[in-house]
Amino acid sequence: MRDAPASAPRVLIYSHDTFGLGHLRRSRAIAHAIVAVEREARVVIASGSPFVDRFAFSDRVSAVRLPPVTKRVDGIYAPLEPGGALDERIAERAAIIEATAEAFRPDLAIVDKEPTGLHGELLPTLERLSVRGCRCVLGLRDILDDAERLAPEWERKGAVAAVERFYDEIWVYGAARIHEPLRALALGPSNRLHYLGYLRREAPHWPPGRSEPTMAGAPFLLVTPAAAATGPG
Repeated sequence: MRDAPASAPRVLIYSHDTFGLGHLRRSRAIAHAIVAVEREARVVIASGSPFVDRFAFSDRVSAVRLPPVTKRVDGIYAPLEPGGALDERIAERAAIIEATAEAFRPDLAIVDKEPTGLHGELLPTLERLSVRGCRCVLGLRDILDDAERLAPEWERKGAVAAVERFYDEIWVYGAARIHEPLRALALGPSNRLHYLGYLRREAPHWPPGRSEPTMAGAPFLLVTPAAAATGPG
């Protein structure tokens, strides 16, 4: 990433990313939209996705890879590599996030989905950002768990308290007339909650000379693989 003036806006995006590509693709789309509008802006994405190194980013967007964690079929998180201890992995990730924020010194932090981070790993960084006056935003997809699951889950994680203490705004990537994911939660002043509409993603540009199979009128099978989540998210 090229150097930029000290006054250039700096945005840190955090995404816990334990499996799948949705969180990373959402963070990447937001980062690219920011640098497209703000000519000197720089964005750093701190992601736990094991695939982050395989994505291409704008020259003003960079990624920091957090040591990966996966979610087992029983809903329990564990280091991606067998034999590791989860508490040590969380401490390692928390230290990397905090060091990244300290070095980058963002003006704005956007947190994807998890207000306290995975197992609270984001809390030390939120504390430091709050002291420095960095604005913090919680970004949410428009579909979360059902209210009877979401409310106790956020209570267990201390998410409501974290939102009240650290976050200036909540952005929902959707439309309120379609769904209100936080309706069952008491999150203080409603003027912090903003529905931004659905994120626009451009179709990829195919390399010159690429040819597609001709299937006019022929039957075909479309396969769309995805990971299934189990247990509390």
